[in-house]
Amino acid sequence: MRDRQVYSEATEQPWIAPVPLSHLSIEVGHFYLNDIVGDIDRVKSEFRRIVPLVAAFVESARVRFGPDVRVSTCYLIDDYFQPDTDPVEILGKLLTAAAESGLTIDYLARESGCWQTSQFVDGVPLGEPIPVAEMVAARIVAEPAPPDTGRRPPTVQSGWLCNGRRSSEHEPAQAMRGRSYEPPEEFGRREHSIFLDVQLWSTQDGVTRWSCPFLAAVWHLLRLGMLRYHGAAVVEPQLWRGEPWPRRWHEVPPVVQLNPDAAPFAAYQTLSMLPKRYIGIEHSVRLVLDHLDLDDDVLAQTIAAGAADEVPVTVPRKISERLSHLLLDGS
Repeated sequence: MRDRQVYSEATEQPWIAPVPLSHLSIEVGHFYLNDIVGDIDRVKSEFRRIVPLVAAFVESARVRFGPDVRVSTCYLIDDYFQPDTDPVEILGKLLTAAAESGLTIDYLARESGCWQTSQFVDGVPLGEPIPVAEMVAARIVAEPAPPDTGRRPPTVQSGWLCNGRRSSEHEPAQAMRGRSYEPPEEFGRREHSIFLDVQLWSTQDGVTRWSCPFLAAVWHLLRLGMLRYHGAAVVEPQLWRGEPWPRRWHEVPPVVQLNPDAAPFAAYQTLSMLPKRYIGIEHSVRLVLDHLDLDDDVLAQTIAAGAADEVPVTVPRKISERLSHLLLDGS
C-alpha cells in the first residue's frame, strides 16, 4: 500500500498579531459615575492618595526590570450599567480631577468595550461590532460536580459558574429519596471549602445582561493582551488629541490613549488599585479566568515575548497568576 501523503499550506498556520506589552498595567481606582458627577472632591481626594502608591509600584518595577521599565496607568469607565449619562460632563470632571491631583491616566477605557467593541480608524467606528463578551463566554470550561446528574443546566444555559459542587438543598431527588442535606464543596480544597458561585449573565426577553464580575474578567484579559479576533487585537488604543468628547458613549473608542508618550496599554502583569468593596468581584474574576480555555497561540506568543524582552520576563501559563490587587480603605 502506498504511503499517504499529507499536504499543508502556509496559510493554514494561524496568524496572530503581536500586541505591544508593558511590564505593568496599573488601574488607578474606580468610581460610580454618580460619584464623579456629584462628589468630585472625594474623587480628587482618592486620586491624591493613589499618586504616591503609583510612584511606589513604578519604582518597585524599576528595581525588577531595570531603568527602562514600561508601566502604564488606566481607568475604566462604568458606561455599561449607566449608558444614559453624558460623556462630556463625566470625562471632563474625571480628567480635571486627575490633573489637579497630579495623577497621570495614560489610558481611558469603557466597560461597554468589554461587552462588544468596534475597530476605530481616526476616531470613527468601522464594520460590525465584535462580540467580545460572547467570545470569552464561549471559552468557559465548566467544572462539573462528579457524578454529573444532569439535573442542573450547563453553565452556558444557566449563566452561573462555580468552583466546586453545589449543595443538595434544591435537588428534587433529595426529598424523594430522603437523602440528608449535602453542603457545597470546593474542588481542590485543603481542609475546608471556600465555595464561590458566580452569575456571569442573565437573560430577559431574549436580551443578555452581562454581570459586573464577568465584564471585569474581560477587562483583565484586554489589559493582559490575551484577546484576538480573526488574529487581530480586539482593541487598539486611539490617541486623543484634545478634541471634544462625543455626547454618546458608543462614539467614544473602547480604549483611548490620553498620554501620547505612554507605555503600551497591555502588559505582562496587571495591578488594580480598588476600594475594598470590590473584593468579591475580583475574587469572582479569578474564578472566571481559571475556567477559560484561552488561545494557546496567543499564550505562546506572550510567553515568547517575555523571554525575549531586554530583561527576560517569566510569564505564567495560568492567567490569574498575572493579576495583582491593592485594596484601598474607604467606600
